[in-house]
Amino acid sequence: MINTFLYFRQNFRTVVMGSKNKLKRFKENETFKNVIQPTREALLNQDFQHKGNWAAFFGNNNPIVLELGCGKGEYTLALAKRNPEKNYIGIDIKGARFWRGAKIALAENLENVAFVRTQIELITEVFAPNEVSEIWITFPDPQIKYTRTKHRLTNHSFLVKYHQVLQKNGLMHLKTDSEFMHGYTLGLLHGEGQEVLYAHHNVYNNSESPAIVREVQTFYEQQYLDKGKAITYIKFRLNY
Repeated sequence: MINTFLYFRQNFRTVVMGSKNKLKRFKENETFKNVIQPTREALLNQDFQHKGNWAAFFGNNNPIVLELGCGKGEYTLALAKRNPEKNYIGIDIKGARFWRGAKIALAENLENVAFVRTQIELITEVFAPNEVSEIWITFPDPQIKYTRTKHRLTNHSFLVKYHQVLQKNGLMHLKTDSEFMHGYTLGLLHGEGQEVLYAHHNVYNNSESPAIVREVQTFYEQQYLDKGKAITYIKFRLNY
């Protein structure tokens, strides 16, 4: 009984501290100039000032690259450091996660980095047609259950939305540890006649894999690799 009491007390403390940290990060996000948090209502009512006007936000006309489901923003930051001639935007609904990436970007004066807190399904309300040059999807939830298909970030509906905001010949990248997600996406792309530029089921066992795919690793990716999981990658174009 005592051990059970101590277990629940420790878990309660962990939950409380976690909640406090989230609230603190939410508040801090509101002060970050590189974090944009539009309401769903504003987006649906076409009342989002940056749509079609991201060049003004960044102060240049450089290409815009997105990371969808960016988590802590590790890939967004790494890409931005490598390519200062491009602007990078991480998108995630969980602001407490990308708080870290936003804070690091400010501390390191990365002016080509921003984060948007919103659902990915609203991407066409955040960006105008042809406003985005590339999209990265890194380690998304594969949503394996059939009932979760509509939430899979590479299903047909999402791909159509990406195509709407991408420029002509815009690039898509999918990097995942999920063989299911890799196979599902590859099958869908081939079935729809999309242009698959590169695909491999284990990028670290292929010397021809793009360097950016092998040299940039997220925290969770390193854990997957430690467990011996293969990392897959697909580079493609959408031609709807």
